[in-house]
Amino acid sequence: MITIVAALSAVGRCDWRDRAVIVAGSLRPDPGEMLLGTPRSRVRPMTVALITGANSGIGRGAAVDLAGRGWTVYGSMRSLDKGEKLQAMADEAGVTVHPVVCDVTDTESVNRAVAEVTDAAGGIDVMVNNAGIGGNGVLEETPISLYEAVMDVNVYGVVRCTQAVLPQMRERGAGCIVNVSSVAGVIAALAQSPYVVSKWAVEGLTEGLAQEVAPHGIRVAIIEPGIVKTAILAKNTEAPNESGAYDRAYRRLFAFYAAGLADPGHPSEVSDVIYEAVTTDEPKLRYSCGWGGPELTENRPRISDEDWVALGAIDDDAEYVARFAELFGLDIAAG
Repeated sequence: MITIVAALSAVGRCDWRDRAVIVAGSLRPDPGEMLLGTPRSRVRPMTVALITGANSGIGRGAAVDLAGRGWTVYGSMRSLDKGEKLQAMADEAGVTVHPVVCDVTDTESVNRAVAEVTDAAGGIDVMVNNAGIGGNGVLEETPISLYEAVMDVNVYGVVRCTQAVLPQMRERGAGCIVNVSSVAGVIAALAQSPYVVSKWAVEGLTEGLAQEVAPHGIRVAIIEPGIVKTAILAKNTEAPNESGAYDRAYRRLFAFYAAGLADPGHPSEVSDVIYEAVTTDEPKLRYSCGWGGPELTENRPRISDEDWVALGAIDDDAEYVARFAELFGLDIAAG
């Protein structure tokens, strides 16, 4: 599982501790009446972020790291019982992360969580849609039920959370939506059909969203991590392989991850990229990080579709590894 923020022509910088406004894309001092389109009486002293899937991995790391940068951070999870490690990490770092219950597959749960954070903090400035699950399998052997389960979390969860926060951001004329995707949203990672489908969907909806909300001063960003050391990898070790016809595909899938896990990215790399995407004065739509992230996202558009298909047709594993290195600049032989 490879993992992402989408930023496009934002007119507002989302880190408001500088007490500045952005007009026509450039910073100017706070004139005293408004801050990024928000009446002074409603101005929050620091950026308020809601991060889904904060009980583990990238979400947990981002929650602690961004709280350490002075943000007010709310970390969501399906049950508060899952937040013990988050609390321990926050205590160790000397920061506060406010836990909130949110099941991204349940619209009512999402709406309750957003209302709870809004009531407590006065509003949500940054929505980080991070919650996600993996899903291995080639198309022929993967049941529809797995596609449905992965889409419900990875795609519809993003839709639910984004729909819940957009009205307040649009009213203020400022805010930032960060969608954590994956390099699997750029390349069709072998034998991960449900996961790939979900991440390509996230890429499309985020790219469209960025244009939709740009006139309202809302920044959108996609984060496309490569292999990062997270719990999702440990949980995603199974594959159907019912017929045995796709042994080669599954073998190469797990070899790829073994190579990446020999030197994986750290969740803090993703936190740094999220912070950059939210606060930079020169926003981009897509950001990549982690092992293999930049190599895969930058090189896939440079190779032809025919070369991509031909890569999958190579029978010999050693030849496959060599060709992969030639195309992407990544050594996956370590697996």
